[in-house]
Amino acid sequence: MKYNISGLSEEEIKKSREKHGTNELTPAETTTFLDKLKENFDDPIIKILIVALVINVVFFFLGQTEWYESLGIAIAVLLATVISTWSEYSNEESFQKLQEDASKIKCKVFRNNLIEEVYIDDIVVGDYVLLQSGDKIPADGKLIQGSLNVDQASLTGEAKEIKKKAVPEDFKEEKKNTDLTNPYDLYRGTVAVSGEGILKVEEVGDKTFYGNLAQEMQTEDRESPLKVKLGALAEGISKFGYIGGTLIAVAFMFKKVLLDNAFDMAQISAYLSNWQTPVNDLVTAIILAIIIIVVAVPEGLPMMIAMVLSLNMRKLLKDNILVRKLIGIETSGSLNILFSDKTGTITKGQLEAVTFVSGFKGEYASYDKIPDKLGNLLNLSLKNNTNALIKEKDEGGGIQVVGGNATERALLEFVASNGKPDSKEEVIKTIPFDSEHKYSATQVKGEHNLTLIKGAPEKLLDKCAYYYDENGEKLPFKNRDEIEAKIDELAAKAIRIIAVATSEDDLQEDHNFSNLNLVGIIGIRDDLRDESVSAIKEAKDAGIQVVMITGDRKETAVAIAKDAGLIESSKDIVLTSQEIQELTDDQLKEMLPNIRVIARALPTDKSRLVKIAQELDLVVGMTGDGVNDSPALKRADIGFAMGSGTEVAKEAGDIVVLDDNFLSITKSVLYGRTIFNSIRKFIVYQLTVNVGAILIAFIGPFIGVDLPLTMTQMLWVNLVMDTLAALAFGGEAALKKYMKEPPKRRTEAIINKDMWSSILLNGGFLAAICIFYLKSPFIESVFRVGPAGNEDIYLLTGFFTFFIFLNAFNTFNARTTEINLFEHILENKGFLKIVALIFGVQIVLTYIGGEILRTAGLNLQEWIYVILLSSLIVPLDLMRKSIRNIISKPNVEKDTDLVRGRGAVLERAITKEDKDK
Repeated sequence: MKYNISGLSEEEIKKSREKHGTNELTPAETTTFLDKLKENFDDPIIKILIVALVINVVFFFLGQTEWYESLGIAIAVLLATVISTWSEYSNEESFQKLQEDASKIKCKVFRNNLIEEVYIDDIVVGDYVLLQSGDKIPADGKLIQGSLNVDQASLTGEAKEIKKKAVPEDFKEEKKNTDLTNPYDLYRGTVAVSGEGILKVEEVGDKTFYGNLAQEMQTEDRESPLKVKLGALAEGISKFGYIGGTLIAVAFMFKKVLLDNAFDMAQISAYLSNWQTPVNDLVTAIILAIIIIVVAVPEGLPMMIAMVLSLNMRKLLKDNILVRKLIGIETSGSLNILFSDKTGTITKGQLEAVTFVSGFKGEYASYDKIPDKLGNLLNLSLKNNTNALIKEKDEGGGIQVVGGNATERALLEFVASNGKPDSKEEVIKTIPFDSEHKYSATQVKGEHNLTLIKGAPEKLLDKCAYYYDENGEKLPFKNRDEIEAKIDELAAKAIRIIAVATSEDDLQEDHNFSNLNLVGIIGIRDDLRDESVSAIKEAKDAGIQVVMITGDRKETAVAIAKDAGLIESSKDIVLTSQEIQELTDDQLKEMLPNIRVIARALPTDKSRLVKIAQELDLVVGMTGDGVNDSPALKRADIGFAMGSGTEVAKEAGDIVVLDDNFLSITKSVLYGRTIFNSIRKFIVYQLTVNVGAILIAFIGPFIGVDLPLTMTQMLWVNLVMDTLAALAFGGEAALKKYMKEPPKRRTEAIINKDMWSSILLNGGFLAAICIFYLKSPFIESVFRVGPAGNEDIYLLTGFFTFFIFLNAFNTFNARTTEINLFEHILENKGFLKIVALIFGVQIVLTYIGGEILRTAGLNLQEWIYVILLSSLIVPLDLMRKSIRNIISKPNVEKDTDLVRGRGAVLERAITKEDKDK
């Protein structure tokens, strides 16, 4: 459609911005660093440590403890809290900023006699904004041309389309409408569902209706299933830690009061009569319990997702993946079936009109070869019956086609540069394209009084009674069979067809056309993306069934599907929308494992396919770009919205594929699996320490080991286990081998058998070697004897360092399930830096920790024994992995066959349902 609007000049834009402000909304209140710091001080662990600090201060004044113990706890609590807060805050802030920057909306605005695309924040009062189907309205104002159906649910909560029409020239507004019912007013945040028109901006930014409500309309994101699972796991471990800590404290006092006194009442009375001894033992028991709780409670577990995602956000954006909702990237690792659009996703989306075939079978490769009078009719039809617009390029001259969808842009480009003057027609009425009727129509008057129609050949050819010859004269249309044969020939070459026709009748809203005049058919080519074949193969190898959904006719869809590697055998099924509608749900479920293509698809088909697949307990992905795709995108487990699509589709999706590329979809699956595996690595590492520490604390008092680590030392251990470990594992590389694994089941536990074997074996070994270290006369003989009153200082310094080194070496075990511990290690440079930091800081602490950390510098011999003993956990876990590989090899081969088998996951699901029936 053509508009005679010049728009604002640069000077007018500047003056408007100075007078009325920008279109930016005041940012919502976010959690500041201090707010998050306060939240972390509310953590139960920190509260327990503060209570312990108070107890230590009291006992210092009673002369029972040294001043540096209280100071050490205070410094350690402060450092641990500040470091974890900074890490969490900086990562979340980085993630949100990147997400906001990548999500900015662009609007089509008339300025300086051109149509320009500007960001929504740059809109000013007085701007003229072109609105088309699927656009999000960027500011408040009046519709001055055209007509729109608008969804105002974002403001009213009612999912009902409101008809908006152009404001009359004599309209006078006495007072501002506040109930959103005015048929001329458009509001920021609402959506143009259909139609086309021009918005004249009257209010921007916080002065818009949306801006006034923005703060009230904020909603909290729902927690994802994985985050809920991790929270539940952390809660369960925490309960275990609290109960374990309490029981260990009771057991400790039981030993001191009863066992050490041989249950002799006289000895017990003597023990209790000297109140300082039992009080000291009680304090020791409480400190022991606190240490257990500090080590056992994995407070870093729930924040692991945000940390991993924020660390990977730049990688995701680099690969053209914008994560809008965390649930999408987490769930993508479990994807079983993906319903993918064809245009722009599997194909390049660079549509080009390559041929025009007239009703008398004349075939023309370009517009300038078409006879003049017939060409004029085609020019009239394509330039007036479209949502696309022709604009002059800002630099270098020439023209550019903007707006509309890819098909309309390709059609308009076919005739745009012909140099012929446009005829003077006035648009009377339009019917925009929709998936149900599969055509668009525009009635014009002027030099020609016609209704111009373009759409699917099967919808229009049967209604054509005439065709235009090369002189633009009407003749009876008697060669329909030959034209349809030509259409089939082009479709077999993966060329899609659009029919163009006219009518002398006025445009009717009931879509009742007859006696049309065929102008001709246009062939549009959309080449397959070079990377689509390999990406689809990769998805199949990952156990994902790919189903291509397209509006093309069946023959065109089959040709492209074969080229893309989707159709490979006679068992593969291709269905049209009509054929799907004739199937029952049970029949469709039975056929689903072999379905590869849905042709002539409707948006309702997408929603039904998602529902059917989910009833088979499959994790479903759906791609979409239009307004009508929104229900299916929302319903799917993972909605992949296309970057070139409507804002409505992007809001409905969980992930925005910025380059519309199928390869980017497979990458999002890879990142989803990487994130899941990174979290599992972190869990293995942390729970191994938990198991070992609890066993030491429980067994230790009964064999004469009370407090091998002080509270300040345990806070450093806790920092290593939580924040530093999360950072180390958060940067793990996305490995191609993850795409050879079967999809994760919905109900799959976070901790699998292999993880349990690692946790229990290594945790048990950690406890055993620690007890050996503390009780072995040989180890004791290795270390020097300290000064009087502190004879064990070197032994206990060695143990503190040994415990940290032991867990640092175990990070290498936890980061890979393979025998080769250095596999892809250079791809996670952060891991090596953090492990080096742990080793380096620990070495420094032994020399400068002094009385606060209860450390003293070790000599070369002592260092050698500490390093050798702590590194033993590496060969132990390598043996475990070797034994596991020998035992599980037959099962691995079986699982691999299942993953690579066509539709294996789906077939298992259907078999299960048949059994249930």
